[in-house]
Amino acid sequence: MTKLVERFINYVKFDTESDGNSETCPSTEKQFKLAKFLKDEMIEIGLGDVTLDENGYLMGTLPGNIDEDVATIGFLAHMDTAPSFSGKDVKPKFVDYEGGDIILNKEKNIILSPNDFKELEWYKGETIITTDGTTLLGADDKAGIAEILTAMEYLMDHPEIKHGKIRIGFTPDEEIGRGADLFDVEKFGAKFAYTIDGGRLGEVEYENFNAASAKISIVGRSVHPGTAKNQLVNALQIGIEIHNLIPVSERPEFTEEYEGFYMLCEMNGDISNASLEYIIRDHDMDKFTEKKDYITSVVELLNKKYNGVIKLELSDSYYNMKEKIEENMEVFDIARDTMIELGIEPVIKPVRGGTDGARLSYMGLPCPNIFTGGHNFHGQYEYIPVSSMEKSVEVIVKICENVAKK
Repeated sequence: MTKLVERFINYVKFDTESDGNSETCPSTEKQFKLAKFLKDEMIEIGLGDVTLDENGYLMGTLPGNIDEDVATIGFLAHMDTAPSFSGKDVKPKFVDYEGGDIILNKEKNIILSPNDFKELEWYKGETIITTDGTTLLGADDKAGIAEILTAMEYLMDHPEIKHGKIRIGFTPDEEIGRGADLFDVEKFGAKFAYTIDGGRLGEVEYENFNAASAKISIVGRSVHPGTAKNQLVNALQIGIEIHNLIPVSERPEFTEEYEGFYMLCEMNGDISNASLEYIIRDHDMDKFTEKKDYITSVVELLNKKYNGVIKLELSDSYYNMKEKIEENMEVFDIARDTMIELGIEPVIKPVRGGTDGARLSYMGLPCPNIFTGGHNFHGQYEYIPVSSMEKSVEVIVKICENVAKK
């Protein structure tokens, strides 16, 4: 087992699921366990200025080994895993893939199949790491952490590769949209950075969704059904009515590329009280605004019908980093050109999601996103080819070298 893979396997054993209902930072105390483990490892491999603050932000430095004045650059990844699927007791499986279906869990009949995930066939003849079908894998973004630290260790072991000062940072709570909330850009001290948080081999991205969350609460009136006429107000039924007014064609399962969506993430309640939680996404700011206006109008309409029993809390999460990266396109060009130099075909497409880099770009740290190599994040069908992880390490190393040459 290579050091890269060993690192990754060690990291996914930590349960670092974040919690959107928590008000602390990090949102779950267990994220600190991985952060402290990583801190010790960073010190062990010889990184300097290693700091872990009270909010779970971990930073370190690889000093430059060149006399010329070279821009300080950074690499970032996040420690938490998505709360949409369990990340506890992850049991990775190694598969020498020869094509066809992979039985992840025989007892539960969970199968990773190219009939459902056609990209799987790209990796015939390669070793891929999968789940056992009961948890997510955690390549999002523990693969990114493993790749960054492996690249830093490689640079330390190969001083003939000239580079400037390099800063690395590992953040909590990216999966719940808070990864950059308390990130100290001034302390990090980089001119620009890259999140290693993308998917398939070759992905390099500088566009992402504009994002908002919508929390809807409904107060009903519970009355015995035998005497309910003209008295009962069923909060659950109102919730269903709200959802039925959201365009079906604008759900994530019916959209792709630059198409935005509304996604119902959670629905709870009873007759007396009910709640719905949505995320709203669109790459285009005007369309994003229209979506927020539409869900607001739905609530206003039904409040007229039901005498004001519905409350809407609408809040923006992050914005499309394209606006900020286009002011600093050299940052993106370096990553793209480096991939071409290494024989990796760049896959330039909009992120149908967000990264810490989106928020950080608006905080003054231009920050495109680069692949980890993983597929099918946030669920039990997640997998990652070992060769793609190795290529990510090569890209990180070569970016550091190329920046020093400019």
